[in-house]
Amino acid sequence: MSRRARLTPEQAGITVAGNRRVAGLRRSEVAMLADVSIEYYTKIERGNVAGVSDSVLDAVARALQLDDAEREHLFDLARVAHGGAEPVKRRKPSRWAPRGTLTRALDAVTAGPAFVRNGRMDVLATNALGAAFYDHVLEPPSRGNLARFAFLDERARDFYSDWDAAADVTVAILRTEAGRDPRDKRLHDLIGELSTCSDEFRTRWGAHNVRRHGSGTKSFHHHLVGDLTLGYEGLELTAEPGLSFLIYTAEPGSPSQERLNLLASWSATPAPQVSTDVVAEG
Repeated sequence: MSRRARLTPEQAGITVAGNRRVAGLRRSEVAMLADVSIEYYTKIERGNVAGVSDSVLDAVARALQLDDAEREHLFDLARVAHGGAEPVKRRKPSRWAPRGTLTRALDAVTAGPAFVRNGRMDVLATNALGAAFYDHVLEPPSRGNLARFAFLDERARDFYSDWDAAADVTVAILRTEAGRDPRDKRLHDLIGELSTCSDEFRTRWGAHNVRRHGSGTKSFHHHLVGDLTLGYEGLELTAEPGLSFLIYTAEPGSPSQERLNLLASWSATPAPQVSTDVVAEG
């Protein structure tokens, strides 16, 4: 419904005449674009997707002009709703600890902050520079969780140069994870905590936006070294589905690189193991 509401007839290539009470598409227009009946599309939109084929979901995704992350989220929701696909595999809960090879891979990154996180935005492990970069995140009240930091720690307003954009991305990642693994109790608990404690989280959660966190550029203000403009790359860990390996780097010779070097000189001690209470589901 939220995607239908944001798509105008003009964007969808539909000619309209006269006044419309809503800016977005009508159900009948989406049904026409997807080549299904209005009754069938209405059933899908209401969450009754038992027996809906992948080809129909593809047609709906094209009609609503969903991006890759939104399309994947739609299929995740359909899989969970009709129970016709293999559920997300869950491992027995236990204390999570990085493998020795993963720790060495983190430590091998010396030019920028590197860390591993799960879909709940828990920072599971870092290199030394990552621990210094995220020092406030690793402290209470965030306890190593980037979503708690963004919405429950006032220091995040200074750390993120564009807090609103960072908050939007954080919620979109959590919404994506909720579609991927809706049975994750810890994720449900986190969403409940943030919804109770933050009106700004609750408003963003209701927007139903999703996002893949792949690569790009972000700006930060670190309390020790000042402003940093960093590029990032996110890699999925094939050995542990659901975990991501992220690396921040600065342009060589830039003021941001000089400030990272300064931060690195203050963090020349081994990085702590930051999330020993996180369960193994990732």
